[in-house]
Amino acid sequence: MRVLWTILLAAALAACASTATETQPPAGVEDRAPGSQPAGPGTQAVPQKPVTGVDLTGGGAAAPAAAADPLHDASSILSRRSIYYEFDKYDVKDEYKPLIEAHAGYLREHPGTKMLIQGNTDERGSREYNIALGQRRSEGVKKLLQLLGVPEGQLEAVSLGEEKPKETGHTEEAWARNRRSDMLYPGEY
Repeated sequence: MRVLWTILLAAALAACASTATETQPPAGVEDRAPGSQPAGPGTQAVPQKPVTGVDLTGGGAAAPAAAADPLHDASSILSRRSIYYEFDKYDVKDEYKPLIEAHAGYLREHPGTKMLIQGNTDERGSREYNIALGQRRSEGVKKLLQLLGVPEGQLEAVSLGEEKPKETGHTEEAWARNRRSDMLYPGEY
């Protein structure tokens, strides 16, 4: 492939190189006011439609829903970023696989976009144990994304252990919200 590009580049450069044999005068520019008759015999004026302006400042009407950022559109599955786990587990439940598949599709379509996967735990267990469990959780999500075709270079898996809780309570409900992996895009971490 590199050889082909080299040959094409050499051919393009050779085509551009020329010897000056005679100088050609510059082409004339026709100066017409809107609605005037075209120059030359036997030509007819073509009615011109008015040109409408386009507001590129965002101050006009709202952008169509299709142009909305799917990562931040509440109606898009891509706006969901957390995968929750059972106590002392790191396997991804089947209910979260469509979410991971959607993010894998987005990452494949946007190869320049990276994702940070943060594994989290509840406060129970030692600090060392929770760091290791959080890492297993984030690595599990990373491996699923890779199996779905996302290159490893787009993904980073880290563990925060119990250091970034969503809930600060000491109840089963609070602990359940803290046992998670968060999938984050640039600007979100």
